[in-house]
Amino acid sequence: MIRSMTGFGKAIIEKNSRKYQVEIKSVNHRYLDISVKIPRAISFLEEEVKREISKSVKRGKVDVFITFENNSLEGREIKINTDLAKEYIKELKNLAKEENILADIQVNDIAKYPDVLKIQENGEDEKIKEELVEVVANATESLMKMKKSEGEKIAKDLSKRLEKIQEKVNETSNLSTGLIEEYVVKLKERIKKLLKEEEIDETRLAEEVVIYADKCSIEEEITRLNSHILQVKELLNSDKSVGKKIDFIIQEMNRETNTIGSKSNNLGITNNVIDLKTEIEDMREQVQNIE
Repeated sequence: MIRSMTGFGKAIIEKNSRKYQVEIKSVNHRYLDISVKIPRAISFLEEEVKREISKSVKRGKVDVFITFENNSLEGREIKINTDLAKEYIKELKNLAKEENILADIQVNDIAKYPDVLKIQENGEDEKIKEELVEVVANATESLMKMKKSEGEKIAKDLSKRLEKIQEKVNETSNLSTGLIEEYVVKLKERIKKLLKEEEIDETRLAEEVVIYADKCSIEEEITRLNSHILQVKELLNSDKSVGKKIDFIIQEMNRETNTIGSKSNNLGITNNVIDLKTEIEDMREQVQNIE
């Protein structure tokens, strides 16, 4: 079944004193555009996140929000700025000497000074990468479930509209049958009134009928419309990214309908063309939501 481009997915996992939360929001977009907001400590994994999402999502504007809490030593290192610590000690001893006070300097005290003791994220731990990819995969799966659910609703709506379009196409085809015969009768009557003659040049009449038939025949347009309807029905049952293809077919359906309208000199066909264009336009708007 087709998928909507709109959806939301979320996943949380906690492993080895580390907590990951991933939220994915997807909306309509012409192409696939993934934007990731990720903590600096694991920012080196941004492309890995995009690759994992793009395995399932093929089109849409995708915003990814990641939070990461690391309460373990995996991927972390404690660093002491020895030079800075020595500088603190030196200045404290100078201060004690100048003020003639006891320089009772403890290591614990020095460690509390700014930038002396730091916990650095080394960003190279393979376990963190595996865990993040896992939670991104879970969030993507949640997103895809919602996209498929929305896609089913869109497919049902489009199927109903296709049935209405098919009915109007059939009616139009039936109305077009016999138009040439009607034209021949009317043309003969008109010629008789103008020329006031009972005898009509059948050869000339046949030429006029051929010209008229060529101008007003909508058989090709009806055939192509039926083909397009069948194509869309088949694509609605696809689990691939078919939004662009359906959008193109809808444009072609609109073009064929316009051609029928330009050829028509029958009120019933003209009214059907108006109904067809209305349904096709509604379909076109819905198709913009398909991945």
